Amino acid sequence: MTFSVTILGSNSAIPTLSRNPSAHLVNLNERIFLVDCAEGTQLQLRKYKIHFQRIKHIMISHLHGDHYFGLIGLLTSLHLLGRKDELHLYAPAGLEEIIQLQLDVSTTTLNYPLLFHPLVSGRLEPVFEDERLTVHSFPLLHSIPTFGFVFREKIKVRKIAEKRSYAYCSDTAYDERIIPFVSGVDLLYHETTFMQDRAASAADKLHSTTIEAATIARKSKVKKLLIGHFSARYDDLIPLLEEARSVFPETFLAEDGATMHV
Repeated sequence: MTFSVTILGSNSAIPTLSRNPSAHLVNLNERIFLVDCAEGTQLQLRKYKIHFQRIKHIMISHLHGDHYFGLIGLLTSLHLLGRKDELHLYAPAGLEEIIQLQLDVSTTTLNYPLLFHPLVSGRLEPVFEDERLTVHSFPLLHSIPTFGFVFREKIKVRKIAEKRSYAYCSDTAYDERIIPFVSGVDLLYHETTFMQDRAASAADKLHSTTIEAATIARKSKVKKLLIGHFSARYDDLIPLLEEARSVFPETFLAEDGATMHV
């Protein structure tokens, strides 16, 4: 059964010609979740041949623009393409007003139901569950309310198989309080905006370094670490990968277009 993560964007605040800002597509046996939706995400969906209408759930980690500026474009494209199925949006409470304002000033009434689920800060919170999967949000340490997400496959009755899991930690400073939320996951995505020589900048901006992300992975006893949200100052990402691997060898780069199987 498929459980995969496709990287639609791996850069931090500013897009480059080779890296889009944050967006991941999670596929669990054709249950499709979009996690963050930066500017240009719908173009990335087209580029990597992902059908828009397959997306049923969108999770937005926080309201810095590089994580949601592509959302209104995607929502209205789905409208223009004739979507009828409901779409679930999980995000900080302020996003509902932002989206509604954009629809109102353009006198747009969506053809499909957009169901908004506000995230609750400060604790591990269930946001989605069906017979195969649970998704929880959890708090991250950033300059505005910010959420991580952990996807856990359910163990089917009388099946001898390990539960697979994926955790997404977007913008966050180094914070060991997240360890219980991501402990033991098969694949952990953790932002790595800077290399360790810019640790002071990372701390000032409430972001993480390569070494800090790798330390969280090691202490959380995860199986694999995926690093991303790279500063546009880095053209070559290999030094970031090597630095993270010095602490946690099973580290991989989140590169646009790459698919990781959980």
